[in-house]
Amino acid sequence: MKSGSRRSNKHKPWLTRWLTDLLTRGVLALLWLLHWLPLGVLAPWGRGLGVVLWALGRSRRHIALRNLELCFPERSEAERQALAIEHFKFLGRSLLERGLLWHASAERLKRLIHVEGQPHFADTHPGALMWLVPHFLALDVAAIAMRLTVARTACTVYQSQSNPVFDAAVHRGRGRFGKNRLFSRHETVKPLLRAIKEGDAFFNLPDMDFGRKDSAFVPFFGVPAATLLTSSRMAQLLGMTVQPIVAEMLPGSQGYRVRFLPPWTNFPTDDALADTATINRWIEDEIRRNPAQYLWVHRRFKTRPLGEPPLY
Repeated sequence: MKSGSRRSNKHKPWLTRWLTDLLTRGVLALLWLLHWLPLGVLAPWGRGLGVVLWALGRSRRHIALRNLELCFPERSEAERQALAIEHFKFLGRSLLERGLLWHASAERLKRLIHVEGQPHFADTHPGALMWLVPHFLALDVAAIAMRLTVARTACTVYQSQSNPVFDAAVHRGRGRFGKNRLFSRHETVKPLLRAIKEGDAFFNLPDMDFGRKDSAFVPFFGVPAATLLTSSRMAQLLGMTVQPIVAEMLPGSQGYRVRFLPPWTNFPTDDALADTATINRWIEDEIRRNPAQYLWVHRRFKTRPLGEPPLY
């Protein structure tokens, strides 16, 4: 009996992986099928998916509500819940519309993505360049707009997915227009620095909690948040000009807006901590413009100063 049980358990990891891969391939095939739909159909379906995620995703629902409580204490509980529900509707859109970004033709995407500001700064600026791109739900739209609008090659740091089938799909989707290099967060920084020195613009995501390493506790909506000092330090080390980019989803079939904002003239300074506080304040301002589309389901305040209790 025990021997048979051991044999059964031995095969379970293989079976689990096979079932997971099968399910992932099914989801990816569904995203491919859905990308043929008009955005005017896909967008409300995505919002409907968001309602389902709100109902079923107890853990992420709790994280979003807690983040909103910490960042918007002046709002009532009912207001924060309404904002969280709207966030989940945009989250559902971002998931369903991923297939559109991964499979639609360049011509269709150009019609849907409305680019504003100074997208061609990268092609006229002779020096090193950092694009500063916070985690709004249309983040991947910003990457597509960059590739369809800007001639300059780019590089970014990539968080590998635990599911290898999905990881490969993300790589294909993000790299299908070329002119970009993805470096794993688990690699050394040397290949990334080499790419920047060779002329790549650095697509930098500055606003996630990656723990204490290379971070400082910098206020984010008044709450100390573990924030990487890398943006300031890299810009200082490599003499980089910093240009912010913000992407958003527009209502219904209107598509997306990507704003290439004016390059910062007072960044970096010799004070990496002050520079990082400047970044956080800028992200706060952008969130106030469009609070429902920021990535509230991320545990932004997971890492706490020593001696402080957890916030989630």
